Amino acid sequence: MSETPPIRKIIHVDMDAFYASVEQMDHPDLRGKPVAVGGNEIRGVVSAASYEARKFGVRSALSGALAKKYCPDLIFVKPRFDRYKEISQKIRKIFHDYTDLVEPLSLDEAYLDVTHNKKGNPSASLIAEEIRLRILNEVGLTASAGISVNKFIAKVASDVNKPNGQKTVSPDEVIPFLEQLPIRKFYGVGKVTAEKMYQLGIFTGIDLKSKPIEFLEKHFGKSGTYYFYVVRGIHNSEVKPNRITKSVAAEHTFDENLTSEIFMQERLEKIAAELDRRLKKQKIAGKTVTLKIKYSDFTQQTRSKTLPYFIADKSLLFDTVKELLFQERMKDSVRLLGISLSNLNTEIKKTIVVQLKFDF
Repeated sequence: MSETPPIRKIIHVDMDAFYASVEQMDHPDLRGKPVAVGGNEIRGVVSAASYEARKFGVRSALSGALAKKYCPDLIFVKPRFDRYKEISQKIRKIFHDYTDLVEPLSLDEAYLDVTHNKKGNPSASLIAEEIRLRILNEVGLTASAGISVNKFIAKVASDVNKPNGQKTVSPDEVIPFLEQLPIRKFYGVGKVTAEKMYQLGIFTGIDLKSKPIEFLEKHFGKSGTYYFYVVRGIHNSEVKPNRITKSVAAEHTFDENLTSEIFMQERLEKIAAELDRRLKKQKIAGKTVTLKIKYSDFTQQTRSKTLPYFIADKSLLFDTVKELLFQERMKDSVRLLGISLSNLNTEIKKTIVVQLKFDF
């Protein structure tokens, strides 16, 4: 950490309610109405919700039944991932007009390192404004952005003025910004961790900053070290244009709950075939097979096995998953099954880079 840090200007671009916004753009009759992509009022979960739906408390990962209860006028729409990918590619093409250092996190968000950009523009804030305007004019959707000295702060900042806004945290604003930030807004602090921090008297960044690293490591393990540094504006991660895939998965939510392992085997064989297709398309193999089980009460369980060799074949995946399926008895009927493959042949060691101040 004593090495001289590189000077960086990072933008985090996050599309506003991406899936739902694409549906509203393509279907004018949905505009201004509460829309949920995925699930329905009987089965499944919400993948994305429009801002009109979010006002009622509808969020991604919420069950369709509960979403309908929160918002009786909610309109459910089936996801069209091919369409979302098509739009995402157009947006990424815009990003690459400014820099080749683009790290997509998903279809709807990405980091851009514009320190040395193709436009020769010294202002990351102005570049973010220009990118957002181009996305609106050329694609028809709104985006929000965060601009700062590293990926962590840029991502947190992109949520400040959503939707259709941006927030710049300049070098001299980093510490004050992080000190006043509610702990639940820290990227990497989930609901469970936030509750634990509340019990320890940590409510804002300044509370977190007051705790010594030994205290944080005692209560949060390795994550404690992460919290210690990010609250001080230090995040050791560069923008990686070729982001490494860490796992590949396929899953399915059933129309009716499954109670028999025999029926589950039939479904898992189809899921294994889909995963096989995705692995071959990406030319990926892995060693760790994980079976994901979601029960009718929405509790979730995973069972994993690591093999001594790489696999990417349907039959080997299915044989391993069957072994995991019968590893122990099911505690309830099952609404979702999934298979993932990790410990991939694509993983490489991470490069650690320290990022500090620079002129904006």
